[in-house]
Amino acid sequence: MKRIVSIILLALIVCSFGLAKDQKIAQTGMQFLSVSTDGRGAALGQAMTSLEGGSMAFFYNPASAANMTKSIDMTASQNNWIADIKHNAFSVAFKPLGGRVGVFGITARNIDYGEIDGTIVAPNDLGYVGTGIMNPTALSLSVGYARSLTDKFSVGGNVGYATQYLGQSVVPYGDSLQTKSNVAGGITVDFGTLYYTGWKSLAFGMSVRNFSGEIKYEDEGFQLPLTFAMGLSMDLLDLIPEKPQNQSLKLSVDALHYRSHPEQLNIGLEYGFANLVYVRGGYRTGEDIQALSFGLGLNIAGIVFDYAYTPTVDFADVQRFTVGFAF
Repeated sequence: MKRIVSIILLALIVCSFGLAKDQKIAQTGMQFLSVSTDGRGAALGQAMTSLEGGSMAFFYNPASAANMTKSIDMTASQNNWIADIKHNAFSVAFKPLGGRVGVFGITARNIDYGEIDGTIVAPNDLGYVGTGIMNPTALSLSVGYARSLTDKFSVGGNVGYATQYLGQSVVPYGDSLQTKSNVAGGITVDFGTLYYTGWKSLAFGMSVRNFSGEIKYEDEGFQLPLTFAMGLSMDLLDLIPEKPQNQSLKLSVDALHYRSHPEQLNIGLEYGFANLVYVRGGYRTGEDIQALSFGLGLNIAGIVFDYAYTPTVDFADVQRFTVGFAF
């Protein structure tokens, strides 16, 4: 078991060094894969790498779903993103045989970019003519698996497919015009680990998200927004000799290395009372548009409601809503 753990950790560390040498600023596509869709993750500044989160964990660190307490966990989220873009997300996880064979998960994301007027250059006073309304969309689907190898160490991964449709375009072709459907897609892979140190509730997690090959629309290729994350989390109330009953104050910190932009530090803080009410806040360094985030959570009779509010510079503020249940 120690050899397995060592090999997995070594692979993640080697991968992080590889990413550090292969950073391509602003040269990735399908950025919707980097956007947090659920209320809890967004409110905590996306500092979710070392936090357990049921089926939603498959979006951040699949290994964090290994310790799911219920047999089935389901969530549905709506993200009212900038420029009237709609992100809808769904996740479900289940552990058959009481979890003896691990936890299986399915996640989906659907993005509606709204309506865009299509045009083509023309020799008239306007310089263009209309070609109709375009409706760009995007979709990602994945299946995942997570398992606890020991009472302290868990691993997990996702394999999925991401595609983006940018609408039809009208382009000159010889003496005529040709209509093209701009669709591209590719296989994605995520994997991660979660380790409980044994000291208080301190946990350490690592993940690699959106690993893929090159994707092309026409001639120029691009890759998905590959991200390497390392995170620490702990219930700060564990440091108090007489911890208050039915309360928690979880601090989560993630260090992230991206292919598409400079490194970032995400910080999240969550206060919980009686497993009923949660108050959350988050901060992301290096963000010019969305640095702070806030949110609330309610757990009523096993039904969870999460809300996140993110003030945004130059755009309408972003709101996310999530509802989930487990049994």
